[in-house]
Amino acid sequence: MAKYLGFYLLVMLRLAMAFAGILNETCYDDTGGPLRADEYQDTCPEAEAIIFSWVRKAVSDDPRMAASLLRLHFHDCFVNGCDASVLLDDVGSFVGEKTAAPNLNSLRGFEVIDEIKSVLESVCPGTVSCADILAITARDSVVLSGGPGWDVQKGRRDSLSASKAAANNNIPGPNSSIATLVAKFQSVGLTLNDMVALSGAHTMGKARCSTFTSRLTGSSNSNGPEINVKFMESLQQLCSESGTNVTLAQLDLVTPATFDNQYYVNLLSGEGLLASDQALVSGDDQTRRIVESYVEDTMIFFEDFRKSMLKMGSLGPLTGNNGEIRRNCRAVN
Repeated sequence: MAKYLGFYLLVMLRLAMAFAGILNETCYDDTGGPLRADEYQDTCPEAEAIIFSWVRKAVSDDPRMAASLLRLHFHDCFVNGCDASVLLDDVGSFVGEKTAAPNLNSLRGFEVIDEIKSVLESVCPGTVSCADILAITARDSVVLSGGPGWDVQKGRRDSLSASKAAANNNIPGPNSSIATLVAKFQSVGLTLNDMVALSGAHTMGKARCSTFTSRLTGSSNSNGPEINVKFMESLQQLCSESGTNVTLAQLDLVTPATFDNQYYVNLLSGEGLLASDQALVSGDDQTRRIVESYVEDTMIFFEDFRKSMLKMGSLGPLTGNNGEIRRNCRAVN
């Protein structure tokens, strides 16, 4: 594994600097079983270096992939916990979550996860779970895009089932009001502050015209004092010229491939792409104050995002004898 050594040293240096205050932190699932930062220290010490090298290649080949891998982890954790159920394919009578409305023709990056899993299975068979791969790739995607690092807690096992219904119900939609967003985050154990911090993931990536139609027609909760007429006109032109709802727009026009606080700056100037984004400043005074604090100090955002990612990553993990370590992330063993 010598070829991974350089990558390993690079990521360990970056993470050591970022994780100074939390290296000994342990998260617990709701059954009391621990998730540990050093879960693979003895059983697969190369795991994180291998994952980092593949994420770095994927993001280098396609900068948008950073946002896609981060989003996979979100959509996984919001449906019955972080258990890699989002990766399961529909096979025969088995129905996974990939065809749920928030995921269909939207989630991407599955092939990157497949490649990582294949390498890990050749090096450490039956050891590293797909759920942990999702958590680590999410962190690495943020770090590689200039954002904060955190010491991913590991030890999740993979689910034996999936829930298309829960995916349709639990994952916040692009036209959600503040009340709906807060309710969906609270239903999985996350707070209003977590919601605003995690929304900052939209500082990277793209969205289809179909996801922000309400912004263009003025039928959303974003049609308030923060409306930016020039921004709306540019979006209307983009979507009308293509004549299709599948045209993509940058979630952050200013620094689309960089993890920073520009997303929040955009919201204050009325340039939130999704109605659910713009609602953070137009729909609630409390969320607006949090947005303003992130605009004033990027480090406050980074620290809150790091904490909220650790919190989200510890939602409902399968540990102990629950679930399994899949050999192929797309199917149960």
